[in-house]
Amino acid sequence: MIQEYIHKVQYYETDKMGVTHHSNYIRFMEEARVDFMDQIGYGYDRMESEGVCSPVINIECDFKKSTTYADVIKVSVKVIEISQIRIKFEYVMRVEDEIVFRGTSSHCCLNKDGKIISLKREKPEVYELFLSFLETDEKL
Repeated sequence: MIQEYIHKVQYYETDKMGVTHHSNYIRFMEEARVDFMDQIGYGYDRMESEGVCSPVINIECDFKKSTTYADVIKVSVKVIEISQIRIKFEYVMRVEDEIVFRGTSSHCCLNKDGKIISLKREKPEVYELFLSFLETDEKL
């Protein structure tokens, strides 16, 4: 079972009004995704050592409620779409039990020459690993 990622809002992450600056949520998404991938056994260090990189190709953010300094944000991550060349993650951030943010990030996979690769064809074990964490009925 995947554990939620925990992030405590730091003072430098807030703006003059004491609210967490919106740009930090993208960083929280990345921190949580890195933690998720470590938990499933395919961390970025392993991926890159195997010649694969996974750039972000799309981000969507839906801010529900402001967070402030010292708030403890719990971030859940799940795979919601996967195809041969793309994977999409969903993030739900909560403070206590209240949703403060929802977002998604989409990624493609590239080889070390920067060419798009089919994860299903070139890394079938990795494709199957991500597929096993897919939390929707849609398998693309």
